[in-house]
Amino acid sequence: MITTGTSSTTGLRALLAAPSFVRLWGIGCCANTMRWFELLSAALFTLDATGSGLDVALVSAARTMPMLLLGAFSGVISESLNRKHVLLTGQIMACLSSGSIAVLAAFGVARPWHLGVAAAVTGVVWSTEMATRRRMVGECVDGPLVSRALALDTMSNSFTRLIGPIAAGAIYQGVGIAGSYTASACVFALAGFLSFGLRYHQDSRRLVVSQVPRDLAEGVTYARGNVTIAGVLMVTIFMNLLGFPYSALIAPIGKMVFMVSPTLVGVLAASESFGAFLGGIWLTTSTPRLTGRQLMIGGSLLLMVCVILMPLVPYFPLACALLAIGGFGSSAFANMQTSLIVLHTPGRIRSRLMGLLTVCIGMGPLGILLFGAVADFVGPMLAIDLVASVGLVCVLASGWWWTRRDKIVLAAGDL
Repeated sequence: MITTGTSSTTGLRALLAAPSFVRLWGIGCCANTMRWFELLSAALFTLDATGSGLDVALVSAARTMPMLLLGAFSGVISESLNRKHVLLTGQIMACLSSGSIAVLAAFGVARPWHLGVAAAVTGVVWSTEMATRRRMVGECVDGPLVSRALALDTMSNSFTRLIGPIAAGAIYQGVGIAGSYTASACVFALAGFLSFGLRYHQDSRRLVVSQVPRDLAEGVTYARGNVTIAGVLMVTIFMNLLGFPYSALIAPIGKMVFMVSPTLVGVLAASESFGAFLGGIWLTTSTPRLTGRQLMIGGSLLLMVCVILMPLVPYFPLACALLAIGGFGSSAFANMQTSLIVLHTPGRIRSRLMGLLTVCIGMGPLGILLFGAVADFVGPMLAIDLVASVGLVCVLASGWWWTRRDKIVLAAGDL
């Protein structure tokens, strides 16, 4: 385990006094900024090269598909392999992948499928995020600081989603795809440096390949029997399948509907993240009276409504404002998504459940392909409204089920 080095206080100063937390926080800031940076850079390049919303969706989906395919296994593996080594190896892989695209682009031979392959490599690294770095963040501080640490990390991720797309739009417009991926490779190298210096000790168990299916089954069984965990996974599936993938159509919406430059496309893509950043500040510095379930469901519904309204408004600034409001909801969703699992599961099975959460997040590429396919038939504006409306109904149904089950469990406990 990581040595916390924190006091019994619960403020920001105590978090920043924990060296391991600061390093993990910095790694997350670097890696997550470049993920959102590359996502928009690749979308802009692909749109310019092909003019197809479906092609943009395919390249975007390549980045998150490994989470669906490998997320559960990453949870099992991270209980056996040293999580620091997994984290360090991932940053090196991402650095080399981005550097390869930069070289290809510098020679003028980069194609959308090259970016898709590089996105898949980075996606493999991303599939380990929940079971390694994110879990380590929740464990590197004392109990009273766990929620604050995860909230601060979530807030920082929201900020990276804010600056990543803005930087991507500006750098792509200025120096093209070669300069974009050169910058990305350098930042991933910095994340690798921070990972190398992390002080970490882990009580690992031997990885037995034949036991992997049994370990996965044990995690699924635990999730099915725990109302909170089942609710978190259910809402996560719907949000990543029918909600968050709207971002894959931000480039077509910005350029075809609002007729703005790549830099302003980046501003539109970052608007939700700006709201999420402000929401993260609120969650980090205060203790909401709402329960974790209410925050997660309510936040999800708020984001869905704003996403549905965004392409319908006549003015670009109003579209940005709507996504910023929705960002408050996505912040509540993201913070509770991790906090509820960390706080309601035993350590022996936590990585497996974080791996299952990664699989649910990995529904994103299917959602991206769905948004892209619908956009090719009815256009990006109507595609966002149709798919997100279905998502709104699904989240409402999930909230009803979760609330009902909680009441049944509470009533049974009072007997």
